[in-house]
Amino acid sequence: MARKKIEQAAMMVKDTAGREVTIPRTEQRVMHSRAGNREYRIFVAKPDGEPPPSGFPVIYLLDANAVFGTMVEAMRVQACRPEKTGVFPAVIVGIGYPTEMPFAPARFYDFTLPVSAAELPSRPDGTAWPELGGAEVFLKFIEEELKPEIECEFKIDSERQTLFGHSLGGLFALHVLFTKPTAFRTYIAGSPSIHWNKRLLLEAEQQFVSRLERETLNVEILLAVGELEKSHKSRINDNAKELAERLSAFADRGVYVEFKEFEGEGHVSVLPALISRAVRFASRR
Repeated sequence: MARKKIEQAAMMVKDTAGREVTIPRTEQRVMHSRAGNREYRIFVAKPDGEPPPSGFPVIYLLDANAVFGTMVEAMRVQACRPEKTGVFPAVIVGIGYPTEMPFAPARFYDFTLPVSAAELPSRPDGTAWPELGGAEVFLKFIEEELKPEIECEFKIDSERQTLFGHSLGGLFALHVLFTKPTAFRTYIAGSPSIHWNKRLLLEAEQQFVSRLERETLNVEILLAVGELEKSHKSRINDNAKELAERLSAFADRGVYVEFKEFEGEGHVSVLPALISRAVRFASRR
């Protein structure tokens, strides 16, 4: 009898061995953009239960290969007790690439504007940067192809849409804020690479400020960095903090800004802490 039980246990182990672990209520699909004819791996996390009358909030997440799972789990555990955490269920849409690596070279094209080689920072290994300059095409894909597909599947609250990006993704989030601020209500830019093409971003910021002089907007912005990034020669922390201070001057024009420096965290290690803060920030009412 004992041997039979051992054999049964061994069969159970063999039956479950090698099966992939999946995150509940998530799926992924491939989309080919009409704008630029590029291929994306789209990750979607579906909230449990029925949507509120106004629809679900939605978070559009860049570099999804690296951080989709982290954000989904942060949302899942915190949204269980919204009365305690302030986090409410939301659809999470991750935009990634057809690779198993956390970061794909294709992000350089999608997150950047065209800029001359002379204005680019030097690459640490001395090699040339990948293809650049596709931010406008990438934004067109999000606005004209990805958003409509998501809105066909879910009842979405168009007034509660968030864009999350980190590093070059944070730079892209700021570009969208300055050039098309009504595309999202909430912008989360982690360790934004403002130094990457600072001249163009400053020009876009001035256009944004000019718009604020004519009309009131309703946008919320979280700028966040890791404490250990202070030593980076690109001045990531100073650039983000100075931008937050400049934008804070427009609180009476519907611009709400927070700046957060995470103690003891670097450029990459900041991501889990930032994501936990981000799901709360995106749930602000």
